[in-house]
Amino acid sequence: MKKIGRNTFIRQLGLGASLGYVALNRPAFAVEKVFNPLSTHGQLMQRLVKANDEHVGQLLELGDKANRHGGRSLGYNFAKMAAAYCHPESVYHQRQDVVDKLEEIIARLFAVLRPDGTINAGNLESPPDTAFIMEPLCSGAYILSQSKSVALVGVKASIKEFIRNVGEALRLGGVHTPNHRWEICSALAWINALYPNQGFVDRIDDWLGEGIFIDEDGHYPERSMNYADVENRAFLTIGRLLGRPELYQPVIQNLEATYYYMEPNGDLVTVDSRRQDQYSSRSIVMQYLHYRYLAIVQHHSVFSAIADLIEQLPDFEEQLVNESLFHFMANPALAKELPPPTYPDTVYEKVFVTSSLARIRRNETSATIFGGVDWPLIIASGRSVSPNFFMYRKGKAILKHMRMSSRFFSMGHFRSEGLRLVDGKYVLHKKQEAYYFQPLPADERNPEGDYALTPSTDNRFWSKMAFDKRPVSNVKTLESTVQILEEGGNVTLDITVEGQEQVAVTIELCFEKFGKLTGVEKVYGSEHDYFLNEGYGQYDHEGDRITFGPGEKQHEWIRGLDGEQYGVHFGGLPAEGQRVFITGYTPFSYSITFS
Repeated sequence: MKKIGRNTFIRQLGLGASLGYVALNRPAFAVEKVFNPLSTHGQLMQRLVKANDEHVGQLLELGDKANRHGGRSLGYNFAKMAAAYCHPESVYHQRQDVVDKLEEIIARLFAVLRPDGTINAGNLESPPDTAFIMEPLCSGAYILSQSKSVALVGVKASIKEFIRNVGEALRLGGVHTPNHRWEICSALAWINALYPNQGFVDRIDDWLGEGIFIDEDGHYPERSMNYADVENRAFLTIGRLLGRPELYQPVIQNLEATYYYMEPNGDLVTVDSRRQDQYSSRSIVMQYLHYRYLAIVQHHSVFSAIADLIEQLPDFEEQLVNESLFHFMANPALAKELPPPTYPDTVYEKVFVTSSLARIRRNETSATIFGGVDWPLIIASGRSVSPNFFMYRKGKAILKHMRMSSRFFSMGHFRSEGLRLVDGKYVLHKKQEAYYFQPLPADERNPEGDYALTPSTDNRFWSKMAFDKRPVSNVKTLESTVQILEEGGNVTLDITVEGQEQVAVTIELCFEKFGKLTGVEKVYGSEHDYFLNEGYGQYDHEGDRITFGPGEKQHEWIRGLDGEQYGVHFGGLPAEGQRVFITGYTPFSYSITFS
């Protein structure tokens, strides 16, 4: 990876370079046992304390109306109250009303405690959902344990009783998903650190004995930016509290990959996720504490640079500063200075083979190509099914995604079977087949007409037809190919759809809702839908522009693009933004350029 200077790095990301930075050469730091507020960046700590105080004030005044974390708010509120009470620079330092609030929170925790030691904070009596509450709760308990205030005697005794009850539930409880294992282990590591019990460690080892999967590209099994945050936090916590730094290695691998998923504004690409975030956006800000911790304890200079970058992002104040004082107090290593940074390049091409995803960055211009859905296509949690095969950004001008659909037996969107690089072009391809079925062979027939309920062999529908026993005929095919060439930030997509003739093809371009489209024709009766009939369109937002085209319009089929798999359940994949449609019929040959 080519390295560049900080000012160049920040400037190329469009964040400005006016903030000064002093790179200090510091020795390695051991994790301290007692929080020392003088050992950190004074300015950042002041911001953390101020933000925490503001929320604590809201909680004291408004109660649950000021909650920010839904069903997990009791855990976070406890941690924030503990941080305010114990930090010497807080306006709530050693105040009795904070002690009263801590006691109230504990009473409410006991009130919702189920007989098995779990809490209903998501799924019913769920060990994993209970574990998610325990990280902030245990962090708060640790912070309070460092105080000698006699006013906390009752609070400490009560929270100990509660946490140990929950500990037994987590020691015995089960999970649903891959990340749940590690979240439970993380909670058990915290509980063991507070109130040692070999049974907690044994249970952690039991789960770890299953092995930690991370592929060659740095993906955990769920391939999710949302749950990677959970897993990274868990492994760092377990490694830190149990003295097992080898658990940092998968986190380092994942965070190194995450940099290449980062857009210029800090958004993370999620299109290849196997979880619900494949249709939403996440910010790299949520990984800040992980980058910061490893930069400090592993002397990872690139992570130090990424942490520095994150501090400049607009979301840093809201997502990190407003929520994290207790993290810095519960994990004092975070409060150390970042080591001298090495800034990574912002010009690269990176292919993630295991998820068939390509990332291309040219400073503030980026392109994402995806062809890695899970086959066979099954619409279910835990599967990668996104039809978004191309995304493009120029600064603040954002094409959220490009999709393609055809009226070929209601099979829905084009989804590629992988990603190939051929003669400098990225290639996506899918061949679809649909059949008609012949009578059953004589030896497979049932006089009563009672046949097995089976899927059609082209996976379009189910019926009591014993499809797997029937010959097929009248086979229809549709073959779609997309070849993508990037040159200096400009991207050309050559698209061919052939096979069955006179099939309607619709290309959908979805732009962010905030910008302005020109050169397009509004769809009658729709507020945010347009056709690009001919020529070139432009999308402008805050001084940045994407030019795209040329256009083509041969029909107006823009509804029901998702296909029967969605429509039969009255569902769909609506795109949130401004949609531009380009249409044609097979044999369809079309070329579009983004610049």
